[in-house]
Amino acid sequence: MTHPRKPILRSIISAALLSFAASAAVAQTQAPLSAMTPDGVKSYDSIRPQADFIKRVVMIPMRDGVKLYTVVVMKKGTKNAPILLSRTPYDAKGSTSRTQSQKATEILSVLDEVFIEDNYIRVYQDVRGLHGSEDDFIMNRPLRGPLNSTTTDESTDAYDTIDWLTKNTPESSGKVGVIGSSYLGFTALMAEINPHPALKAAVPQSPMVDGWMGDDWFHYGAFRNTNIAYTVGVTTGKGSGGSDPTGVGDDYTRYLEAGSTGDYIRHWGFDQYPFLQKIMQNAAYTPFWSQQAVDKWFANHDLSVPTLLMVSQWDQEDSYGAPAVYKAIKSRNKDVKVSLLIGPWPHSGGNHYGFKLGDIAFKGDTALEARVNYIKPFLDHHLKGSADPQLPAAMTYATGADKWQHSTQWPAGKPTKLYLREGFGLSFEAPDVKLSANQVQGHDDYVSDPSKPVPFIPRPINMNDSSQWKPWLVRDQRFVSDRPDVLVYTGPVLDKPLHIMGQPLVELFAATSGSDADWVVKLIDVYPNVSPEGGQGVMTMAGFELPIGIEIYRGRYVRGFDKPQALTPNKIEAYQFGLPHVNHVFLPGHRLMVQIQSSLFPLYDRNPQTYVENIFNAKASDYKKATQSIYRTKAAASNIVLPVVEN
Repeated sequence: MTHPRKPILRSIISAALLSFAASAAVAQTQAPLSAMTPDGVKSYDSIRPQADFIKRVVMIPMRDGVKLYTVVVMKKGTKNAPILLSRTPYDAKGSTSRTQSQKATEILSVLDEVFIEDNYIRVYQDVRGLHGSEDDFIMNRPLRGPLNSTTTDESTDAYDTIDWLTKNTPESSGKVGVIGSSYLGFTALMAEINPHPALKAAVPQSPMVDGWMGDDWFHYGAFRNTNIAYTVGVTTGKGSGGSDPTGVGDDYTRYLEAGSTGDYIRHWGFDQYPFLQKIMQNAAYTPFWSQQAVDKWFANHDLSVPTLLMVSQWDQEDSYGAPAVYKAIKSRNKDVKVSLLIGPWPHSGGNHYGFKLGDIAFKGDTALEARVNYIKPFLDHHLKGSADPQLPAAMTYATGADKWQHSTQWPAGKPTKLYLREGFGLSFEAPDVKLSANQVQGHDDYVSDPSKPVPFIPRPINMNDSSQWKPWLVRDQRFVSDRPDVLVYTGPVLDKPLHIMGQPLVELFAATSGSDADWVVKLIDVYPNVSPEGGQGVMTMAGFELPIGIEIYRGRYVRGFDKPQALTPNKIEAYQFGLPHVNHVFLPGHRLMVQIQSSLFPLYDRNPQTYVENIFNAKASDYKKATQSIYRTKAAASNIVLPVVEN
């Protein structure tokens, strides 16, 4: 009796032998090559037939005829799928070629994995003027209006892109979402301005919103030197400029020896870069900044696209933007559907791995948790019609308590003043010290010397080193606690948790013997000075001084950010500014600490402490020591307003 499977088996073997024979015949018919046959080939298609994805590269036309380089990626078999779009200055080609793999999850970022595996079409596009796209690049291209007399901006480019994609991607369902962090967060927000009807959801992450007030370029008027190298890299050769040619020595020494930041820029020939010229010409909050602040647009226009705003609690680049847009939207319409997500990450950290930051470890991958539990359900609902996740007003990770929490409003805490007190203490009780006629009592002093500025991290400093740059906001602050130009105020040991949810606000009463000054305020969680057994891979946190928020304010703007003026020597001024938004629990056994200083170098440019019209042009003779006085009297009670959650 013949076995029923034997004919099938014979057919399979025969087919295999025929295929092998055909291949061998082809190989045998190829002409032999000589030693001098050229060995170069014009190209090699790295996407092989066995790839599990389809990749298309297209040049999408805009309304003015300019074409933008766009990469479309989807899994084979994708159909009736939503499009998830990111518009980037950081190379769409590179964003879709993380590795030379035949798996979609490996050519795309970790962020994209949950989407590409679930019937999403992923699209990256170079903004105009960079990498593969045509036209000229303009940093944070302003909306059409007072600063832009052309017919196009990032809003119209997003509209035209979405229009083309929905009409020319047969696998698409016709629904589109936008997502992206930092500059990509900015372009995501811009897509929501006069949006295309197919745009159904947006997830702007750490978006660049107001570059002067508190995002990339300045913080409350103090310039961030890191952006010199950034500008050189992004605006050279359509985005392929690489890093600046200054070497890898200590940036602290390099910037100090150069003089002013303007001198540094001119010394290296960076003044040929138009954007750096724009920055130096607009040191104050001129219309150049105020008229392109994205939150101001949302404060005056209704939001029609469901939006999930994200920011990192220790965002070293764009801590201002997302909460500012959230506040603007809610101030216009408190019932509008918008949510805020804050995770325990550095800048753009929600798109990568979230197990730890610097010396701080978390219970799990907090970034993956955010993507799976919040971002994807939000997009699935609006783009695929799945169940409404009913996201609350705010989803924030409580550092200290190590857990996600939901809030019906943001800020969620009750404003509670933590006062600076005599003996370098902290208390929730206001001081009752009266200021004497000669101002001898009721303040603490330090001498700020511009020739010896306080470093923002331990030296040597290389601001291009991501291992230094990304975790700097969680650096143990004991490296400056004993400096004479840093005042340290410490509270008593906590006997119960102290929970804050919102934005701590600084109310600083201070005077300077100079005619200008910078004020740096740090809110710190001091760990108990005890240690576990430890062991391999275990970081001891004994006595650790963990920054919860750090911010700087340039004194010349106390009368108005658009009205810089000299400070009157020794006159008490009231400075008010915000620290980054946080959700943090100070645990029992810990202490609260506040540090105050007048420099954070070389991250921020040095204040000469002598008023000059433009600090970028300060001369060596302008940099002078000054005595800084921090007041803690009944009438001038310096404090931090903490958003305390009452249990």
